[in-house]
Amino acid sequence: MKKIAYLGLGIMGRGMAANLLKAGYPVTVWNRTADRCAPLVAQGAAQAQSVAEAVAGADVVMYCLSDDKAVDALVFGEAGVLAGVKAGQIVIDMTTIHPDTTRKEAAAYAAKGVKFLDAPVFGSKNEAANGGLWIVAGGERDLFDEVKPILEVLSETTHYMGGTAMGSSMKLVGNLVVAAQLEALGEALVMATKAGLNPEDVLGVLHVTDFKSPIFDGVGGALIERDFSTHFALKLMLKDANLISRFAQDLNVPLPASAATREVIKAAVNKGWGEENASAFIKQIEELAGVVVKKG
Repeated sequence: MKKIAYLGLGIMGRGMAANLLKAGYPVTVWNRTADRCAPLVAQGAAQAQSVAEAVAGADVVMYCLSDDKAVDALVFGEAGVLAGVKAGQIVIDMTTIHPDTTRKEAAAYAAKGVKFLDAPVFGSKNEAANGGLWIVAGGERDLFDEVKPILEVLSETTHYMGGTAMGSSMKLVGNLVVAAQLEALGEALVMATKAGLNPEDVLGVLHVTDFKSPIFDGVGGALIERDFSTHFALKLMLKDANLISRFAQDLNVPLPASAATREVIKAAVNKGWGEENASAFIKQIEELAGVVVKKG
């Protein structure tokens, strides 16, 4: 089996590294805050004290970080991934980033003879922990086929989207849809509540109609319970909304509805809800409507 170095052990990275271990892959882990490695070491991972140590001897180097800035620091920084990898190794970036950052990575790795795949994921904490992510990949088809068994350990489905940065592009397209669905759910439940409808009854209808959505099912119940525990932080949703806006500008694509949603997300982050779950921005819609929602 291929030896894997997994770098970055946030909510997503921890789950993915654990599933690789369960599947029997030899995994070396590294994280800037070293004590986050301890649970994975207890499950059989080796812990590296530096990026260079982690990537040395690895067949595949993987990482899923918070944003473009974090990727830039890990890859291009002093003693970063680029400094340590050698020709013939494979690097898989699973971060949600701008396609330009992906292309920058790909060019730098190619100059060293390193194979590169952009493979960001849909899903959050539970899907990462349970191996139920949905992965969209860009790069050489042969490389995707080679690493597909690894990706399948982490995912419910894997999708080859085309050449370099097509995975990153698809991830932004998908996140646009996620934000739009959350906005629609928030507006619908606020209007329903103000009209005197029972939100549980509303969700019962949304669950069975032809416009049903797993997002409505998952987030709707949590909203009724006022549960905003973090599976995917609101501050990261704002990061993604800003990436989508920038990507749309690059392509000269008008996104009027997404622009309005981004403003709501911004306002919610400014209220101090950035560390809460992404669904917390619906509280901003409630405030705008003058709706006070109690648990249950």
